[in-house]
Amino acid sequence: MTPESAILGAIAVPLAGAALIAAAHRMPDLREGVTLVTAAVLFLLVGSLTPGVIAGGRPGVHVATVMPGIDFAFRVEPLGMLFALIASGLWIVNSLYSIGYMRGNHEGHQTRYYVCFALALASTMGIAFAGNLFTLFLFYEALTLVTYPLVTHHGTPEAMRAGRIYLALLIGSSIALLLVAIVWTWTVAGTIEFAHGGILGGHAPNATIGLLLALYVFGIGKAAVMPVHRWLPAAMVAPTPVSALLHAVAVVKAGVFAVLKVVVYVFGVDAIAGLKSVDWLPFISGFTIIAASIVALRSDNLKRRLAYSTVSQLSYVVLAAALLTPLSVIGAALHIATHALGKITLFFCAGAIYTAAHKTEVSELDGIGRRMPWTMAAFTVGALSLIGVPPAAGFVSKWFIVSGALQAGNHLAVAVLVASTLLNAAYFLPIVHAAFFRRGASNAHPAHGEAPWPMVAALTITAGATVALFFAADLPLALARQLVSNTAG
Repeated sequence: MTPESAILGAIAVPLAGAALIAAAHRMPDLREGVTLVTAAVLFLLVGSLTPGVIAGGRPGVHVATVMPGIDFAFRVEPLGMLFALIASGLWIVNSLYSIGYMRGNHEGHQTRYYVCFALALASTMGIAFAGNLFTLFLFYEALTLVTYPLVTHHGTPEAMRAGRIYLALLIGSSIALLLVAIVWTWTVAGTIEFAHGGILGGHAPNATIGLLLALYVFGIGKAAVMPVHRWLPAAMVAPTPVSALLHAVAVVKAGVFAVLKVVVYVFGVDAIAGLKSVDWLPFISGFTIIAASIVALRSDNLKRRLAYSTVSQLSYVVLAAALLTPLSVIGAALHIATHALGKITLFFCAGAIYTAAHKTEVSELDGIGRRMPWTMAAFTVGALSLIGVPPAAGFVSKWFIVSGALQAGNHLAVAVLVASTLLNAAYFLPIVHAAFFRRGASNAHPAHGEAPWPMVAALTITAGATVALFFAADLPLALARQLVSNTAG
């Protein structure tokens, strides 16, 4: 198979899978089998592109010319390759987890759920492989629309309210800010193609660069930079596998991926380094990191705590991109991968706790580690990764981000990262301590055990991968380092 066919296949396979899943709606076993096979085929297609990209290839496909200078086209570069590998790989595990969760909780509308999940992965592949801002925008909007039914899955008034917030903030920010930024970029630069070193250099004054950057950062609402973040905690009313999709596989990752891609390929790291007009971004991202961590610390609901942890953790990527140093850009790319593994593990554990014990609050988890040792051991691994403790993968990306901050001489960023790490420990470690070392009330945990085996298998796989990535980070590091070398080219 040619690289061009693999690119188109990465979009087409989830779409075909969605159609087959819908056709199998009366046969649950077949429907879920199709989901798993589709996820595996997608990962193989994406994986087939990896050796060529690492070797320096940049395969692309021109699909259509919409109007002069605006093409519907795909092109694979190192950052998109890394994002596609993460999303397609985690879809397999999340599909396995979903089978246990949806059946264990007797959820309704399961066919719609699996169909929308497949459509979300097709949109994610389009974002990862977008060759220009126009293609990126189309798939970015498609991802919002196909995940809306997942957010509102339960159909309750709370879910429908969350869905309205979700659409209003994500569609509103993208139309009012992101689209304006794209049109302005085309007007100024004469192109919207992604290019090594950026496309705006020499085409716009410093003040325009600063304003355009603001339009992109806040227009890409999926990055959840404050104040465009309320959709994320609101969306926690969705089933836990959807929360995992939002936080670890697709939606928020698509946001920070898009911010990093715009910084690297539209503005250019070297081109805007040292410009006063972009100095505000480390302050905004740093504020988001600390403020969201404080909200997480004060939250008793487990999924809400994890949601605000995501708001905080993903602003690490924005902060690292804003530092505009080679080490920080490597750290930003790596953190997309390490956070994905750590956070999906934590959400898998939260869903397992809900399914087996029907507990949703942190204050209810005393002693639960005795009933659910596998789940809480995996939770511990995920928590240590997000704190940044070796041998969990989160240590690697945090090391590069801190090194980038020191390379930039930005002591405020270093202070933010240190404070955030302490806050991470403050809102995760008490959960671990309570689960294993406190004794709950006699009726707190009746004779339940672990969640259904597909859920336990999934969270064990992601926890294991979180540790494995610490020792074997060669692939993401190779892609991230190519991203840095490309920015200089």
